[in-house]
Order: sequence, then C-alpha cells, then structure tokens
Amino acid sequence: MGNTGKRLFQYAMLYKKPILLALLLLVLAVCAELAGPLIAKRMIDQNILGIEKKWHEVEAKQDYAVLYKDKWYKREDHFAASEQKGKEVRVLQVGRQFYWLEDAMASDQGKRVVEGNNLTVTNKETGETVSYPVTKLTSQELYSFYKPEFPALMKLAAMYFGFLLLVAVFTYGQRLMLQTSANRIVRRLRTDIFAHTQRLPVNYYDNLSAGQVVSRVTNDTEAIRELYVAVLANFFTGIIYMVAIYGALFLLDVRLALVALPLVPILIIWIIVYRKFAARYNRIIRSKLSEINGMINESIQGMTIIQAFRRQKETTKEFEEMNEYYYKYQNKLLSLNSITSHNLVNVIRNILFLIVLIMFWGDSLRGAVSVGVLYAFIDYMHRMFAPIVGIVNQLSNLETARVSAERVFKLMDEEGIDVVSGKMERYKGDVQFEDVSFAYKKDEYVLKHISFHARQGQTVALVGHTGSGKSSILNLLFRFYDSNEGKIIVDGTDVRDMPKQLLRQHMGIVLQDPFLFTGTIASNISLDNPEISREKIVQSLRDVGAYDMFSQFQGGIDAPVIEKGSTLSAGQRQLISFARALAYDPAILILDEATASIDTETEAIIQEALDVLKKGRTTFVIAHRLSTIRSADQILVLDRGVIVERGSHDELMEQRGKYYAMYQLQFGAASA
Repeated sequence: MGNTGKRLFQYAMLYKKPILLALLLLVLAVCAELAGPLIAKRMIDQNILGIEKKWHEVEAKQDYAVLYKDKWYKREDHFAASEQKGKEVRVLQVGRQFYWLEDAMASDQGKRVVEGNNLTVTNKETGETVSYPVTKLTSQELYSFYKPEFPALMKLAAMYFGFLLLVAVFTYGQRLMLQTSANRIVRRLRTDIFAHTQRLPVNYYDNLSAGQVVSRVTNDTEAIRELYVAVLANFFTGIIYMVAIYGALFLLDVRLALVALPLVPILIIWIIVYRKFAARYNRIIRSKLSEINGMINESIQGMTIIQAFRRQKETTKEFEEMNEYYYKYQNKLLSLNSITSHNLVNVIRNILFLIVLIMFWGDSLRGAVSVGVLYAFIDYMHRMFAPIVGIVNQLSNLETARVSAERVFKLMDEEGIDVVSGKMERYKGDVQFEDVSFAYKKDEYVLKHISFHARQGQTVALVGHTGSGKSSILNLLFRFYDSNEGKIIVDGTDVRDMPKQLLRQHMGIVLQDPFLFTGTIASNISLDNPEISREKIVQSLRDVGAYDMFSQFQGGIDAPVIEKGSTLSAGQRQLISFARALAYDPAILILDEATASIDTETEAIIQEALDVLKKGRTTFVIAHRLSTIRSADQILVLDRGVIVERGSHDELMEQRGKYYAMYQLQFGAASA
C-alpha cells in the first residue's frame, strides 16, 4: 500500500482531532463492554455458585446470616478476619436438587450420588468413596440461603446494565464522529480531485474518456469513503478489542489466554493471503467499471448517430461483453470472499472452544478452573470473534478502497497547471509566430517553421484542407500545448513566460459547435463571473443582434438551458457564444469555423455579430467558407503544416495559386 496508505493517512490527519476523539470513545466503549464478563463471572462464582462454599454457625441474627432449624449460619466469605467461626456445615447441589450436610467434608471434589438421605462422593482418580448423611432442602429453605446475596446481585446487575448504557453512548459518539470525519475527508478529497481535473492540460483528456474521469471523481472516492467509515472503524475496533480481551484473558487465566494467542498469527496470515488475490481482482474490476462508465457516457452523447446508423445491436453487444467481463471478476472476488468469510471464522472459533473444553473440563470439575472463569472465557471469545468477523468482512472493502485510492492519486499525480491568482493588465494583442514547429506525437510534426505577424486589431484568416494545421496554431496560441521549436510572442513577451491562466484572461474563443452548460442563457454568457454584470450581458446580446430573439423565450434571457443547449438551434447557440466572447472583451479573439454549421438565413445575423466582435481586437479566423474572410487583413494558406501562401484576398486571387483554386471551387459550387 506504501505511498497510497501514507497519502490516505495525510488526508485523515486533516481531521485528526475528531478522529482521535472517536478512537478515545471507542477505547472507553471497549473497556465498558469488557467489564461485563468480569461482572458476570463474579455473579456466577460469588453470588450464585457461592452457595456451595463453607457455612459456619453463629450465635445470633446478623448481616448475611440465614436461619435454618432454629440456628443461624453465615457463609465463610462474609466473616471478618477477626470474627470467630462456629461449627462448619455445607449446602451441596446434586443434579437439580440441593442438600443440607450437618458437618464438614473431607473433599467435595468427585462424582456425587444421593440415595435416600445418604450422599456418596466418589474420587475419579483413586476410586475411593465417602458417604455423608444429608437432608433435602425445600424451595423455601433454599431461597433463604440465596436471599442474602440478592442485594449484591441487584447491585452487580445494575452495574452491568449501567456499563451497557455507557457502551451505547460511547459507541454512538464514536460512530457519529468517525463517520462525520470520513465524510469530511472524502468531501475534501473529491474537491481536490475535481479541482485538479480543472488544472490538467487539455492533452491529458485526449486519450481518456469523460466517463473514466467521472468514475474516479465519484465511484472511486465513494469507495475511499467506505475505507474511512467502515474499514478503519472495524479494524480499529478489532485491534482495540483484541488487545483489551487478551489483557483480560491474562488477568482471568494465563493458560486460557495462551490457548487463544495463536488467533493473532492466523488472522495476519489470513489477511496477507486474501490481499494477494483480492488486489488483482479489484484492479480489474475498478478499471472495467471505468470503461463501462466511459462507454455509457459515449453512447448517450452519440445516441443520435447510433440510432441513425442502426448500431443499437452492435453497441449493446459491445456493452454486454464488457459487462460480462466485469461480472466474471465480481464472481471471482465473491468466491474469494465466501471462502474467507465469517463461516471460516466460526469454524476456527468452534475448534478453539473444543480444545478448551477438552483441556479444562476436568479442571473445572476439580475446581481448578471455576465455571465463572469458563463462562467469562467463552463470553470474551464471542466478543473477540465479532470484531474478527468485522475485519474479515471488511477485507474486500479495504482492497477496493486501496485500488480506488491508487487510481485517484494517479490522476492527482498528473502534472497540472499551477493556478495563478491575480490579474494581468489587458495586453494589446500583437501576436508573432517565429519559426514555430509542433508535433502531437514525437517526430510527427503537424506544423513546420510557421512564421507570421498579426498586428493589434488585425484579422488573420487561416485556410486549408482538413489536417493542414489550422487548429494546431490556435491550440499553441491558447497554450493548450507548447511548441517544440520556435517562439510565440504576444506584445513582445514569450507566451512561455506568462502563466497560462493570465494569458487566457484576455483571450476569447467561439467554436464551430459551441459548448453550453446547464443553467440559463444569461449564466452561459457570464459563466457565473461576478465581474460580468446583468447590464453587460444584455448589452452583449444587443450588440450581436440576439437580445430580441431571446426576449421572446419564456423567461427571456433567464430561460433554462439543458445540457449542451440541445433545445436551442445551432444559430442560437452560436449567438450565445458570440455574446459570451463579447462580454469577456478579449484582446485576442479566435473564431474556429464559427459559421460552418449556420444556415444561410442566420448567416446575415451572424456576419453582423462577427463584425461587432472583431472591432478593436486581434482576430484569428478558421474558415471553410472563403466568402466570410474576404475582408481579412491577412490570409494564411496552410498545406500539411506549412504556410504555402499569404496575403490579402485580392493579392492571393492575383497569384492564382492554391487559394485561388479553392475560391473558384467554392464559388463554382455556389453558382451551381
């Protein structure tokens, strides 16, 4: 567990005071609970079976004295050290009956048989027999011998129930504090991991599905919560119980304690063997669960395509295969848990009881070990096996939590972008690319020796076929990725010398398919930024010509937007993204094929909105519709990562090169 365990411990230490208090309450609860068998032992040996101790005649009525046939008798353990003892008599139990012996006994150990008024005691080892005349006691007479013990019995019973009440109070406090602390720890962990997902670079998500990340933030952290709530509570309880019970056993009888001692190494071996197999199964199970979550997420997002291309059966089959694999390893873990479950604990416990009975039954009959001691031992064993069962039953949760923690910390160990507080003064937006080359994968360059200069307020258009490197240039400008060679300079400063958050503070982007969040139209423009006022939201919508359109909605600009804005048209979503960019007033604006999916009717509104957006800021436009970039100050034509042509629309048309051919092709298609 190593580093993972250390980090889980560090999170626990954030709330060490309530956890330590919970453990203190647990220790108090255990001590209060373990007092029970000792009280029960005293009640059995002293107050119930104590009737067979020696009785002595006394002269008159006094405390603890019993009247029998006009004479007073008191049990030997109630005499003071200096008090004079009279004639010795005995009260003996044979079967379910009690008898009065008007004399002392040579030995009361051995087999007892009563015939008529004659008691015979046979020594099992020597075979010798001794006979005594006895008188059977009536129920009333027997009651009188027990009566002096009732006050002590009631007092001990009250103590017993008092300790039970204390156990209930301490256990309640311990569980409440431990579970509250566990929830706080996991809340902190979940907040940390979600915050880290915001710091991770965009390229981290290139090879990881959203569902897999979601699984780590939700399912894996929930498994870790079980570690703090159930696993640690059971392990702490078990360890404290076992230490306390072994201490009590050594006080009770050293021989009985030594018989129970091998349970500790058995439990340790048990845990080691279990973890060896369970760790592998749990890694596979958690990994497969992430894949299942990823596929479900992907299927929901791509449901339109799945149904349109009639891929339901194939998608279902793929899901069933993953689900079957998950089921297979769940069953393997279930089999392992069943083999090492509390049933095995019960077998070990019963074997232990059998060993004790064989070893100490004779001693009990001879009085070397009292019935109360044996009762207390069996009671302690029952109490100790309960937490052992708890530990064994939590082994599966321990392994699940450990594997989940590994996955969570692996994500948190991914190098993120340090969050920088504060603000950067709005730069002018003068952008230079100086001999920039870039590869997503080693030596597979998608940009080669790119150089251009976009002055403040200019519009630079990037055109070229799919895969020519247009979007890669903008990814570098936003610093979603950093270039392998060359420099990108904004207002004379290398972007590598600017914190990423501060660089992006004055950049805006409008995508071909804009992303809208669950909320309202207004919240999707401000993105809940308190610096963007209601007035600014309204003004931005007016400037892009969309305020009147959205005012007609029920609720106006407070109309609800569901996930990804699926109830809005492509044009409406695009206008919201334009208003968003305008509200943030960026120095550098990036339009990534912003008009590609717009219908012709909406294009006029969009084009006007674009003209408003471009004013006073440096704008980079990726466009497939060449008619939308005729007014661009500079057009860069890319082919396989290289700028092959550059200039204004008129200059490029005069060159009759690649741009001219593309324009003619589109113009011809439009005419046709």
